[in-house]
Amino acid sequence: MGTRTGTGGRWSRRRFIGMGAGAAAVVAVPSPAAPPPGPAPAGARHSAPGDGSCGPRPLYLGTYTSAPGGGTGIGLASYDPESGRITGAGTLTGVPDPSYLAVHPDGRTLYAVDERQDGGVTAVRLGDRRVLGTRSTGGAGPCHLSVHPSGRWLLSANYGSGSVAVHPIGASGALGERTDLVTHTAPGPGPGQEGPHAHQFRTAPDGRHLLAVDLGTDTVHTYRLDATRGMLTEVGQAHTRPGAGPRHLTFHPGGRHAYLANEVDDTVVVCAYDPATGLLTVGEPQSTGATGDVTNFPAQVLVTANGRYAFLANRGHNSLARYAIEAGGARLRLLGTVPVRGDFPRQIAFSPDGRLLFAANQRSGTVTVFHVDAERGGLRPAGEPFASPVAVCALPL
Repeated sequence: MGTRTGTGGRWSRRRFIGMGAGAAAVVAVPSPAAPPPGPAPAGARHSAPGDGSCGPRPLYLGTYTSAPGGGTGIGLASYDPESGRITGAGTLTGVPDPSYLAVHPDGRTLYAVDERQDGGVTAVRLGDRRVLGTRSTGGAGPCHLSVHPSGRWLLSANYGSGSVAVHPIGASGALGERTDLVTHTAPGPGPGQEGPHAHQFRTAPDGRHLLAVDLGTDTVHTYRLDATRGMLTEVGQAHTRPGAGPRHLTFHPGGRHAYLANEVDDTVVVCAYDPATGLLTVGEPQSTGATGDVTNFPAQVLVTANGRYAFLANRGHNSLARYAIEAGGARLRLLGTVPVRGDFPRQIAFSPDGRLLFAANQRSGTVTVFHVDAERGGLRPAGEPFASPVAVCALPL
C-alpha cells in the first residue's frame, strides 16, 4: 500500500543508466543556429490532429541541464509533418533538468519535470514562452508527468523517493500547491531495485482511474482521484514477476488491454484491464526482440490509433521492436526490429496525426524520425538524425 510521507530516497540508477556516452554528446551537438520564434498572435492555439493545418509544427525537447554534454533548458524546434525534417529554434532556459514534458489538453501550456533531488514541476505558457512558475513535487527525481483529461490536475511520479503527486492546474495553466503525495512502500523490491521507484503516473482511458507504475516494487498501483480536492485513494495493485522492473504502460485504443515495458528483465507484457475496477491482470512476459550479446533496457511502448500495431523502444539494442496486435488487443506478435539510428532511445512519441514517430536518443544526443505505416506496421527513416544535447524526451505538437 502507499503512505503519505515526505521526501527521501535514491534516484541515481534511472538518471545515469544512460550517461555512458556523455562525452560523445558534447562533440555531436552544435549550438542552436536560430533564436526562438516570437510570441504567437493573440488567440492563437495549437491545431488539433486532422484539422487540415499545414506547415511546420512545434517540437519540444527534454534534456538534463546538469549532465555532461547536456542542454541549457527545453529545446525548441519545429518539424515538417510531411518529410519529418527537424529545424532547431533555440532553447527555453530557466527550467532545470527538464527530462520529461507534457502539454495541456488545450495546447496552451507546457509542463516539465525538474528531475533533481529536490524535485519540481514547471509550467510554461506556450503563446509567449513565459515560465509560469515551479511547484515542489515533494519527492526526489520526478521523471514523468501527465495532465488529467479534465485539464484540472497535473500528475507526477517521483522516481527517487517512489512517490506520486497531484497538483491543481489553474485557468491560466499555472500550477497550484500540491494537493496530495503518496509514497509506495510495498512489496519488497527485487535484486538491484533498492526500494520504490515510481516511473509513470497516468490516467486510464475510462478517465476514472489513475495508474502509477513502480519500477522498484514490481507493482502497478491503481488510484481514484477526488476531482474536487485532488486527493488520491488507492483501490488496488497489480504485480509483475519479481525483478521485472515495470517502467511504462500504454493502453490499447479499445481500453481493455495495456502493454507494460519491463526495464530490468528486458520483457514486454500484455495486461488485461477492467474499467469498472481499474485493476490490471498481468500476462506472461514476452520478447523485446533484442538479440545478441547486449544488455537491453526496454523503455516505452506506442500503439497506433487504429489499434493494429505497437512499437517498443529498446535501449542497448538500439532498436524499435514492431508488434502486430491481435485478438482485440489481447495478444502481441513480434514482427521484428528496426535500427533506431541512435544510441539509447529513452523515449518515443507519435506526431498528433500518427504519421511520424520521434525517438529521443540519450547517449548519441540525437532525435531520429520515422514515417509510420499504420496499415502495415512499417517504419521508414525520415531524414537525418537531429542533434539535441542528451536528448531524453521529444514532444511533437
